[in-house]
Amino acid sequence: MYDHRRLGRELGLFDTDPLMGAGLPYWLPDGAVVRHQLEEYVRELECAAGYRHVYSPVLGKRELYEISGHWSHYSDDMFPPMQLGAEEVVLRPSLCPHHALIYRSRSHSYRELPLRIAELGGMYRSELSGVLGGLTRVRAIQLNDAHIFCTLDQAVEEARAALALIARAYADLGIRASRYRLSLPGENVSGGGGKYVADPDLWRRATAMLREVLDASGVAYESAEGEAAFYGPKIDVQIEDAAGREATLSTVQIDFHQPERFDLHYIGPDGAKHRPVMVHRSVVGSVERAVAHLVEEHGGAFPAWLAPVQLVVLPVSEEQEAQAYGLAERARAQGLRAEVAAEGSLGARIRAARLVPYQAVIGEREADAGLVAVRLRDGRRVDPLPPADLLHRVTARVGARGAELWADA
Repeated sequence: MYDHRRLGRELGLFDTDPLMGAGLPYWLPDGAVVRHQLEEYVRELECAAGYRHVYSPVLGKRELYEISGHWSHYSDDMFPPMQLGAEEVVLRPSLCPHHALIYRSRSHSYRELPLRIAELGGMYRSELSGVLGGLTRVRAIQLNDAHIFCTLDQAVEEARAALALIARAYADLGIRASRYRLSLPGENVSGGGGKYVADPDLWRRATAMLREVLDASGVAYESAEGEAAFYGPKIDVQIEDAAGREATLSTVQIDFHQPERFDLHYIGPDGAKHRPVMVHRSVVGSVERAVAHLVEEHGGAFPAWLAPVQLVVLPVSEEQEAQAYGLAERARAQGLRAEVAAEGSLGARIRAARLVPYQAVIGEREADAGLVAVRLRDGRRVDPLPPADLLHRVTARVGARGAELWADA
């Protein structure tokens, strides 16, 4: 059983400091590599699916969150406002109000829809100290978020496609969903105030559409009251850690509330203004929680494309160090993350590099023949081969983002 908090510190992925504060981890170089690779993967996946990426500030005026409904329904989870002159500004608890403003900044025709806006952006939540832990529950969150502005007729298909994108990412990353949950409100939504927006018709329509999405996707799901967002129901993709603790990683939501609150519209084929639907979706959710799960799922032995170090070069003695450093330099020039391990006994270095996907050993025999001996992380050994062939094969496997360590290329 792996605990990402222990393993993450042992492997030098992340840490915390009391002077930074609880729930505010920092990323060490190897952890930053994993995070960066995950973020780049998500960006590429979203671009291929027709998303356009934006950046928006992590601060907003209190009025923004009053309009969105966060202030009246979610303020207990927000940090207190900061006074800036005559204005109050707030660290944002979500990205959706900012994306609504980005949509509203330009006029839109029905021909532009669906408009898919994505961002890997920071947000902040005032979590209680008792629930904070490692990377799974933090106060500063880097969220993989997106909002699709579409017509009513497009909403179900867009939500279904978002759920399929989540399944694709899980397959590529080696993540297993423990269950799918349709999260519903847990109290009467016909009255004002409370945790949820008071609009029964909104809840009825959005719930029916999400059920249609789940049924069309062919996944088994359970309904859970009291787990909805304040503005509408959502599909939650649940994961479990090694101890059986469950958490939400990915979500898909259909929102009628915020388009109304921000007076969003598009020009239809009739030349009149129409209200778009806002589909919220997050493929891997919080980057922190996603990395925590990947650490535990793989025990630190990340797929080669995610690994902080992909190739370690091990000279048997000082006489082979020049060749070792030369090979590492060539590997880095080809985009691989490569290091030389030259200190200590060969056995100790091999054990220390046990999580590195590829180990290239250069002894006297290999140096004289212009070859390298290759060890794979899974215990296999490969016949000595020229450095160029090694780099070609490793680069091909890493570029394909495959889980398989070795194949003819």
